[in-house]
Amino acid sequence: MTPIEGKSIAVRHERIDEAAAGQRIDNYLLRIAKGVPKSHIYRILRSGEVRVNGGRVQQTYRLAEGDKVRIPPLRVAEPQRDALAPAGKALPVVFEDDALLIIDKPSGKAVHGGSGISYGVIEQLRVQRPELRMLELAHRLDRETSGLLIVAKKRSALTALHDMLREGRMEKRYLTLVPGRWNNPLQHVKFPLFKYLTPGGERRVRVSEEGKAAHSIMRLVKRWRDYSLLEVELKTGRTHQIRVHLAHLGFPLCGDDKYGDFALNKRLEREGLKRMFLHAAQLKFNHPLSGEAMSFEAPLPEELQVFVDALDAAEGANG
Repeated sequence: MTPIEGKSIAVRHERIDEAAAGQRIDNYLLRIAKGVPKSHIYRILRSGEVRVNGGRVQQTYRLAEGDKVRIPPLRVAEPQRDALAPAGKALPVVFEDDALLIIDKPSGKAVHGGSGISYGVIEQLRVQRPELRMLELAHRLDRETSGLLIVAKKRSALTALHDMLREGRMEKRYLTLVPGRWNNPLQHVKFPLFKYLTPGGERRVRVSEEGKAAHSIMRLVKRWRDYSLLEVELKTGRTHQIRVHLAHLGFPLCGDDKYGDFALNKRLEREGLKRMFLHAAQLKFNHPLSGEAMSFEAPLPEELQVFVDALDAAEGANG
């Protein structure tokens, strides 16, 4: 659809391809008719002006490949001309097939634009891979978190991945460094988490009975005199889950600028750790289309491995 301010677009007839199959009709219309108010989209659905294969459909109807969609004339506003994300350096690909793209996201890169960020991983990928008709994030990582990130290349794969995440059928494990001596080899943490906004409008999370259920499994990997390396398995995927669970237990993540020990972070920065120590290290799930068992690992980035090696060296030197 070519948006023309103040003019109506003629009736369109679209045939649904594999990339759009599985999407709800209302979401499909909102995506292709950018600039048209949501209220208008739902009105034309209710009135029957939108037809699929010649018949009326509810807003919850899921499109199938080959469906023929009639879209009535729409009056569209002039869209904002956003700056195109630069192609930038190629992102490291861990796996790719017709349905999935798994990358090893660097720390400091947001997964998508917004909140003062012009573009992120997904916008950059779309510029780097213009031949792909669809690229959508299957899940998210915090900006300062590095590691494995799944991007779907088909709508059917995206829907299946979302189902897996919601039903806990995807195993996600992270590595993090915390100050102090963690004692338990294995510990289940189940504090409920509540999202809120600070007076300045920043998103934060705290442990609260008002919050949603959250479950993390902590495993001790290695311990030094002043620090502990943990592997954290997520059984739920709440915002800032690992960071808030560990901070609540008195073990804030090294380098965490939201929930961490700020005096410690300044000292760590002088010692060479200039980012939050959180890395999405392992993913295990069944392929969303074939069902094949899949497992991926991403080693610690160099800047984190160097810091761990320095802890080993210091401990060895001190006997």
